[in-house]
Amino acid sequence: MDDLLDQYDLVLQAFWLTIQLSVLSGLCSLVLGTLLAAMRVGPVSVLRGVGTTYVTLVRNTPLLIIFVFIFVAAPNLGWFTDTAFLTLGVVTVSLYTSAFVCEAVRSGVNAVPLGQAEAARAIGLTFAQTMGSVVLPQAFRAVVPPLASVLIAMTKNTSIAAVFGLMELTGRMRYFSNNSADDTVIFLVFAALYIVLVELISAGAIVLERRWRAAR
Repeated sequence: MDDLLDQYDLVLQAFWLTIQLSVLSGLCSLVLGTLLAAMRVGPVSVLRGVGTTYVTLVRNTPLLIIFVFIFVAAPNLGWFTDTAFLTLGVVTVSLYTSAFVCEAVRSGVNAVPLGQAEAARAIGLTFAQTMGSVVLPQAFRAVVPPLASVLIAMTKNTSIAAVFGLMELTGRMRYFSNNSADDTVIFLVFAALYIVLVELISAGAIVLERRWRAAR
């Protein structure tokens, strides 16, 4: 504990880096996952095939392999050659998590009564307008709990970035444990910080769920 207190600024920096990685990856995943869900339920067969292929490949690929590709293989191919590690981490986590966001959103879209979309199309709305104004707002209300679970898993998955040089919570925990004789307290402190992030996501999901339920 003395080591942590003496170097609390390093702990705070790691905590802030994890927050950045989680928030940026979460926002990118929600956007990309929603687009993929729209492609998968859309009328264009080519886009449906692309969306389905992407989700199938990513969901069946370990996140560590995607990290290796983005951090190691991609620069050798000339991609992301001068990109900051944080950006690479956000790209990797977003590409992976968006596949799970897609399936959560798609389940919400399928839960919206078909008549809602048919009525929107009947008054002249395009597919994009129907999805954006009618279907997706209702779909998101139905999938708050599964989306929260996806974001919680994503927050914990950011720990893999420590293997590739990002000094977020797990990377900083490894630094302290390598320079201390007592690992137990260090593990407990950093685990508690992850719990704080997870509880914040859970609390936000509960607030949204209650607010949208009251607005019905």
